[in-house]
Amino acid sequence: MSQALFIGGLQALCLIAMAWGAAALWYRLLLPQPWRKAVLVGWLLLALLLVVLNLQGMRLALLGQALLVAGLLIWWFRLRPTHDRPWADDVVHLATGEVRQGELILPHVRNFRWHTRDDADVAWEKRRYELAKLDSVDLIVSSWGRPGVAHVMVSFGFEGADFVVFSVEVRRLSGERFSEIGGFFRQYEIAIIAADERDAVGLRTHVRGERVSLFRLRMPRSAMRSLLLAYVEEANDLAASPRFYNTLTANCTTLIFAMARGIGARLPFDYRLLVTGRLPGYVYKVGGLWPGFSLPELMRRGRVDERARQAERDLHFSQRIRHDVPGWDDDRRA
Repeated sequence: MSQALFIGGLQALCLIAMAWGAAALWYRLLLPQPWRKAVLVGWLLLALLLVVLNLQGMRLALLGQALLVAGLLIWWFRLRPTHDRPWADDVVHLATGEVRQGELILPHVRNFRWHTRDDADVAWEKRRYELAKLDSVDLIVSSWGRPGVAHVMVSFGFEGADFVVFSVEVRRLSGERFSEIGGFFRQYEIAIIAADERDAVGLRTHVRGERVSLFRLRMPRSAMRSLLLAYVEEANDLAASPRFYNTLTANCTTLIFAMARGIGARLPFDYRLLVTGRLPGYVYKVGGLWPGFSLPELMRRGRVDERARQAERDLHFSQRIRHDVPGWDDDRRA
């Protein structure tokens, strides 16, 4: 009886591993779709055959399953991220930067004018920012109707006039669509993009129709500077050594959390770091949002999508979207 349970347990583990292997082959095998389908069908048929043989008492079939999974794992762990692929226009250039004489220089700031999800006036610009003028940090959260799922960006402001957004994104191939499931299977590399606010916010509001909220963070200027330079350092490291994106463990929220901890913030781990749509609640809990307001009021007044759509062509886009956002329209400056 114990031997039967042991063999049954091994069979269950092999079934789970082979199911995972089927998904890994589908999402990560670099072959045209017809060939991927053929490989996937072959994998499933071979796996099914070995399971049936094992159930019929041929114990070598269980060894065959283990060897099949071992071969797949060897392939899996030999996969390496790369910068050398035909990237989509909006992720062609990764953010990099350097500081010279108190000035932050970003060679590639994206400033697209978006017409549709796949069509934009392409523009990458070299921009300079005086670190002494850095006086604000905003959390931007964009959601698209899936419960608990959102994209998180951080915007750094320089005396309320210039703003640059850092966004941790998947680095898609030209013509490729993002899949949350594919993000678990090394389908994408990770990218840190520096962008103009009209680009980063406008893409999500007037092109994708997403719900976008902006929250001013409560931070001393020294911490703002440290966080900005942490972004630049992380971006430079990523540009030198590519990494895979992971929907759960290496995404827009986990990198922010790691950088904040890296500059000395004592932040507890919380499930809301994984359920990104609830991140504002976590930041509120640790005292990071603008004081003097309840979370519901911060969320209500932080909605900027309609204002962003109205200010699409306004030269003062960044200032317009911040109207009525706590921390911006009162006299209490950080």
